[in-house]
Amino acid sequence: MKIIDHTLTVSEKIPTFPGSPKPHFIEWETIAKDGYNLELLFLSSHTGTHIDAPFHFVKNGKKIHEILPERLVNEATLIKIKKKANQPILKTDIQKFEKKHGQIKPGTAVVFWTGWQKNLAEEFYFSKNPGLAVSAAKYLVSKKINLVAIDSPSIDLGSDLKFSVHHILAKNNILIVENLANLEKINSDKFHLITSPLKLKNATGSPIRAFGFID
Repeated sequence: MKIIDHTLTVSEKIPTFPGSPKPHFIEWETIAKDGYNLELLFLSSHTGTHIDAPFHFVKNGKKIHEILPERLVNEATLIKIKKKANQPILKTDIQKFEKKHGQIKPGTAVVFWTGWQKNLAEEFYFSKNPGLAVSAAKYLVSKKINLVAIDSPSIDLGSDLKFSVHHILAKNNILIVENLANLEKINSDKFHLITSPLKLKNATGSPIRAFGFID
């Protein structure tokens, strides 16, 4: 079995969504003083590779602690489709993939590699990223999938300030994972994906440790 880490490393240098705080690691205890090392963490629940609960955009949506564990372990379809700045992933892109590789199954995860993460250190990473077109989001809803993931910082286009796709997916209880790393290391259109958040009471999201594996 091949296991791949799809998680960005969280540090004080990791880029964050505009308006969100930078992570801080605060030394709290030390071996010299206290006999052990311990730090405090200050960061947004949507830092780095993270998962959005429906509650992020839906008033009565499920919160992070309410997501069942079985929803976090998925059979996943990987769609590699390179996209440029503010270029949408279209419904027709997904349909072309299905025509070649077979239909997306209900209850599974759909993962998009766009190649955008190479721009992680650039100022425009969060403002010009590719994402799903509304038509693509609605099509995935019709497929009754469990989770959508992407290698960019948002499932919405960077230019969409209304977060149209977030609203569509959240209203339909579809989980969202953003900033997946190392998807280019998956050499198959099918793999297994684990997206494990902290069990945070009433939270809208959580950083995750994401793993992909191929049998």
